[in-house]
Amino acid sequence: MLASTMKIVRRELLIAFRRQADIFNPLWFFIIVITLFPLSIGPEPNLLARIAAGIVWVAALLAALLSLERLFKDDFQDGALEQMMLMPIPLPLVVMAKIVAHWLLTGLPLILISPLLSILLSLDFDTWLAVVLTLLVGTPTLSFIGAIGVALTVGLQKGGVLLSLLVLPLYIPILIFATSAIDAASLGVAYNGQLALLAAMLAGAMTLTPFAISAALRVSVN
Repeated sequence: MLASTMKIVRRELLIAFRRQADIFNPLWFFIIVITLFPLSIGPEPNLLARIAAGIVWVAALLAALLSLERLFKDDFQDGALEQMMLMPIPLPLVVMAKIVAHWLLTGLPLILISPLLSILLSLDFDTWLAVVLTLLVGTPTLSFIGAIGVALTVGLQKGGVLLSLLVLPLYIPILIFATSAIDAASLGVAYNGQLALLAAMLAGAMTLTPFAISAALRVSVN
């Protein structure tokens, strides 16, 4: 089962690298949003540092939402999703593999360009470290939760607006605790509690959402 799961991850990565716009569009969107804020409100370091948490995580949420719709859509349209559902491995493992590939293509690049964020938003080292840790723990949860909305709307012709309405309210707790952790780091206060809550959300999402997504896919496909 592990070999089959790794093959699905490899397949998703190969497809994405053949259509590189799917990788770079959310990343460019994230960079553009982060870049426009310093240009619009001015280069004052204290002001940028104070609003950095909200800027980073609102941009991350929107970038993740931008890339979510294609998670199952293309496979549904060409029949590959039905073939995956007939594979001799549990459907939750197939779902897990696709979500891991999605995070590698969308969440991981955001973490890799985080040094650029520290320069644009005038972040000190401790605040930048909090940004990296919250992105590392929080962005996988965005992928897991967002996949539920994608699975529910995969059979709809224009489900983008409905997907946003389903997913964004579920993203709010992640946004609250992630921005709180970054604010605490900027003030020199410990933020272990916020990180622990984000990690608990990730653990819960990894445990429960693959089964919910599998059930939603069966309903949408049938």
